[in-house]
Amino acid sequence: MHINGIHHVTAIAGPARRNLEFYSGVLGLRLVKKTVNFDDPGTYHFYYGDEAGQPGTILTFFPWEHAAPGRGGIGEAQQTVFRVPAASMGFWLHRLLEKGVAHEMPVQRFGESFLAFRDPDGLRLAFAGVPGIEAEPGWSDGSVPAEHAIRGFHSVNLLLADAGATAEVLTDVFGFAEIGQEGSLRRFAVPGTTIGGIVDLHAAGEFLKARQGAGSVHHVAFRADEAGQAEMVEKLARNHGLRTTEQKDRNYFRSVYFREPGGVLFEIATDDPGFAVDEPAASLGTALKLPPQYEAHREMIEATLPALA
Repeated sequence: MHINGIHHVTAIAGPARRNLEFYSGVLGLRLVKKTVNFDDPGTYHFYYGDEAGQPGTILTFFPWEHAAPGRGGIGEAQQTVFRVPAASMGFWLHRLLEKGVAHEMPVQRFGESFLAFRDPDGLRLAFAGVPGIEAEPGWSDGSVPAEHAIRGFHSVNLLLADAGATAEVLTDVFGFAEIGQEGSLRRFAVPGTTIGGIVDLHAAGEFLKARQGAGSVHHVAFRADEAGQAEMVEKLARNHGLRTTEQKDRNYFRSVYFREPGGVLFEIATDDPGFAVDEPAASLGTALKLPPQYEAHREMIEATLPALA
């Protein structure tokens, strides 16, 4: 049995300090890794998640201080949804009001309550109130009580011109199964997976294409072990005519990338070695960690990165 589901979601942000204040301070997520963009070491790469940085809880950002805003449209992950206990929805609605966060009123979707909101860059997010998860551990550093804390990802919503070919990749390669439909929204889930186990496909027909920028999702990553990743790469090529990149070592996981038929950039990321490979679990995210190739340039990089305090 190979592991399946969402590993992480990576987005583009504006100022790093504002991003950190929102996701750590307002949403109460743990900063589990503070590093730099592998391709642009003058820019941070932040990883937020639960206490241990489990796959299925990780939202990461490339924060560029002067990033132009993105434009929503087809071919993008248009909404990232967090799991919270159903009884905590009132807490989160009050907190969004208190913190002045742009949001909508709760709605029902597939029998669950959804509260949509946006981060300071306009990234579309939501809470899903999930019954029966109160006993799951929640991270708290004091800004959000543990009983109300986010419990990883519920789902991602992909906005596509047509969902057919993307659905085939989800079911044939990533182990999802279609479990329901509401209007133009089709829901796919990994049987037996609770955290990060759902992808919703919204088929909108021909429409304006998305343009990436601040407030846009850059890519969605799916979980695998090493053997599972190799099998997925082979199946993508054999069954769907899709070629991936070569495997890239991202220090905390090993990744391959490809553009799925609807235009969204997908990644397949291994669970191993995880975020505690270069610092103790108790102090995750407290020190700036650099890829080995940049360590010799630490002083220059630290002087270039924007101040966070």
